[in-house]
Amino acid sequence: MVLEVSIKKNLRDFVLEVDFNVRDEIFALLGASGCGKSMTLKCIAGIETPDAGKIILNGRTLFDSAKKINLPPQMRRAGYLFQNYALFPNMTVAENILFAAVGTQAEKISKLKENISRFQLGGLENVYPHELSGGQQQRVALARVLTSHAEILLLDEPFSALDSYLKWHLELELAEIFKIYGAAILVSHDRGEVYRLADKIAVMNSGKFDALADKNEIFKNPKTLAATILTGCKNISPARKIAADKIFAEDWQLELTAKKIPDDLKFVGIRAHHLEHRAAAGENIFLVEVAQVIEDTFSYIVMVRAEGGKPIRWEVDKTFWREVAAEKIFLHFPPDKIILASD
Repeated sequence: MVLEVSIKKNLRDFVLEVDFNVRDEIFALLGASGCGKSMTLKCIAGIETPDAGKIILNGRTLFDSAKKINLPPQMRRAGYLFQNYALFPNMTVAENILFAAVGTQAEKISKLKENISRFQLGGLENVYPHELSGGQQQRVALARVLTSHAEILLLDEPFSALDSYLKWHLELELAEIFKIYGAAILVSHDRGEVYRLADKIAVMNSGKFDALADKNEIFKNPKTLAATILTGCKNISPARKIAADKIFAEDWQLELTAKKIPDDLKFVGIRAHHLEHRAAAGENIFLVEVAQVIEDTFSYIVMVRAEGGKPIRWEVDKTFWREVAAEKIFLHFPPDKIILASD
């Protein structure tokens, strides 16, 4: 499966301008609300029309502004899962699922039964959407997408309305579905969800890709401030390069040794769980004061600060913290875990 997207669309607050390919992979769009993620999906599905560009799926041109090609949604073979599910209120569960099915009547019924079983909807075939819980509506919507003759799945915040327990079970189901399809675009603002499900991630910011890379690379080296924030880094400080291997973190008032420091460095970050306890000072090891200890569900969030600096968040196992707890401790900032970012 190959999807090629190169489009531009003028929106109220910014211009959506993206250029990317999806090749037999799960491709995620990660970003804050209103950054253009859902609009990108809608343009691919044919619900919205770009102002310029082209969209090609497996060699079929879905949209080409220069050639004036703009296939309607039903001809695009893109299985779109709406954020609000968009079930037909006057149709039963079975009718909603069958609506998008293709093939002979026997094939349609076979697909219906398969997806009723897959999403644990047995006994709800004749129930209407308003009688279902949010999780049940979500499962019906997914079942409907899978009965269609879609070549690619487009999923817009598929778990946003679900509780954590149901979300986890549907996420496991979706991971199995991805093995069948092998290609999908997932829109989300949940970094954990994206990391678990996707192969490649594009971080969106005001209609453009702030970063695009393999998921492991983008979490290890987000490169920009927006990508650093969206991948969940809690400790970020303005910074400047002061030597080939040295930076100064202004908020933390710390001089750090780091690797491959770019000349356009503007920010430094380190994830709260990458900080390490040490017994004595050394390279990138600093004596810090414990300012606050917050008990979380399975860990402690320990807020520390160097002399004259702003607080830094350290997340640590409860048992370990009880062993090392003190008013002042030595913390190590591993050079290979330091995030270096531009604007």
